Amino acid sequence: MHAQLEELRARAEQVLSADTWSYLSRGSGDERTVREAHDAWDRYRLRPRVLRDVSEVTTGLDLFGRWRTPIGIAPTAFHQLLHPDGEVATAAGAAAAGAPLVLSSRSTRRIEDVAAAAAGPWWFQVYLMRERSVIAALVERAAAAGATAMVLTVDTPYVGHRARSAALSRPLPLSDDQALINVRDHLSDEVPDIWEQIDQRADLSVDDVRWVTETSGLPVIVKGVLRGDDAVVAVQAGASGVWVSNHGGRQLDRAVPTATALPEVLAALDDSCPVIVDGGVRDGFDALVALALGASAVMLGRPVMWALAAGGREAVSSVLQELTDELRHAMGLAGARSPADLDPSMVTTR
Repeated sequence: MHAQLEELRARAEQVLSADTWSYLSRGSGDERTVREAHDAWDRYRLRPRVLRDVSEVTTGLDLFGRWRTPIGIAPTAFHQLLHPDGEVATAAGAAAAGAPLVLSSRSTRRIEDVAAAAAGPWWFQVYLMRERSVIAALVERAAAAGATAMVLTVDTPYVGHRARSAALSRPLPLSDDQALINVRDHLSDEVPDIWEQIDQRADLSVDDVRWVTETSGLPVIVKGVLRGDDAVVAVQAGASGVWVSNHGGRQLDRAVPTATALPEVLAALDDSCPVIVDGGVRDGFDALVALALGASAVMLGRPVMWALAAGGREAVSSVLQELTDELRHAMGLAGARSPADLDPSMVTTR
């Protein structure tokens, strides 16, 4: 899939403005974390099993919803930067591929419209904002619209410093109506700067995990975990899942790659809850490694955005289906009929 993804990446760069492309592609600091993301997956090698009946191979996933593939879409903001249909196109593409979808709270399409396009289960991503009433309203709307889980992002007490396009105060060619489409109805008219109300809080605690669980009435997945001890704390606070992520290298530069962090998190949790991972996954073999290590699902960020910019709904669906086909083929060659047949003995590091 690497060649196909590189083609999508090149097409996306051609059709997007320079500022939008910078916003999509850049990482924080010197972008070491971005550069190391895929290399960390590449250091793993497979130890296939033989003499197994792999005449039928399935990639189905049951995780806060039923999906045809464990390869899904991580939450990313402002899809109308990339395509006129925005998150509606992304959701429709995910639905066509039977893939998990996580809708960002920074969506440029209404929650209810995206839910209709998803035509099935989906999850909602939560940032805890300064005005708790705003996020409470969004969480309640998402639950009412059919979200089956909440994804609480906890690695953004501050926005990471990103050097490229740093001269732009808000490097987004979006109107406030687009950028604030889901929050505007819940903002106070008494605060002059509406953006201040949705700034993210820097005082997150375990109490916030409990609050999102109680407010939504849904399972909560804590996203942004890179340490085993933090994963245990999240579960003890009530998390129903843990998401290993370094925010696509957009937060703390030099943060450990997710492929490196995943085994520690899995060992600490010892199958006590599902673990999801994103970051640098570029083909079905990367996904196979993640699933063999013990992840329940593998999420994509930038590759899906490249597809959205290059070809809308159809391209999003195509990239997810092609990655799933590659995963299925690799599973068969590795001697696994389903993700349940995969285990850590099937991977090693070079």
